[in-house]
Amino acid sequence: MAAELIGQFDDLQKRLDQLELKTFLSEEHDQADCYISIKPGAGGTESCDWASMLYRMYSRWLDRSEFKYEVVDHQVDDQGIKGVTLLVKGTYAFGNLKGEKGVHRLVRISPFDANSRRHTSFSAVDVNPVIAEDADIDIREEDLKFDFFRSGGAGGQNVNKVSSAVRITHGPSGVIVTCQIERSQHQNREVAMGMLRSKLYTLQKEEREKKMKNIQGEQKAISFGSQIRSYVFCPYTMVKDLRTAETTGDVQRVMDGDISRFINAYLKWHAAGEKPRNVQDEE
Repeated sequence: MAAELIGQFDDLQKRLDQLELKTFLSEEHDQADCYISIKPGAGGTESCDWASMLYRMYSRWLDRSEFKYEVVDHQVDDQGIKGVTLLVKGTYAFGNLKGEKGVHRLVRISPFDANSRRHTSFSAVDVNPVIAEDADIDIREEDLKFDFFRSGGAGGQNVNKVSSAVRITHGPSGVIVTCQIERSQHQNREVAMGMLRSKLYTLQKEEREKKMKNIQGEQKAISFGSQIRSYVFCPYTMVKDLRTAETTGDVQRVMDGDISRFINAYLKWHAAGEKPRNVQDEE
């Protein structure tokens, strides 16, 4: 009877924890679908490989979650991934993933270094909610530049044969979005416009918040001093979120997609209105 009661308690505790987390997801657009983009920082092959590792990490987490996702842009060259964007669908997709936005830092012995030296790499993760077409966002047709080119990824027989991929540049903000996954130029243009709408909404919201606080925002570089999380493979193993101080030594498990502990810790930290911790960079 004791064993049965303990089992029921553990199940009840998990359900209570899930309900508690949902109470933290009450901000605007928390229930919305979202785009999550990964872009390598400076560093050539090393940073591109780190972006590939993050792509695998998020894909594995999504595979085990209740969310569905699809790749809407995947750019590669000889050095590896130059950028990848996923469309994540499901209730509270943005609410769960919004805390992943920021610079992620990797420290390891580089497999690309013949002298087996330790390298530090950076990749930026961007998360934006999917915004409805009728949302109040100022997008003028004359501010948009459209480029059409041949897709470089999977997508059907027309890939690399017709210019179905679409790149949109928004002149005033400098925002660039690309979609090359769909089979037709029209479909890619529609998806790219959705991505642009999402990014511009986030920029306009941040600008309004800056004006309300009467402060000047600072654009963080994909480099030292701006990361939200560190992944250390050498000389020890550790993953540490620099905002919440959530830490684990099982770095391989994290890279295999076990990131719920960091997502949940951020939601609790964010709901509590905590200020960013003043944490020195780990070596």
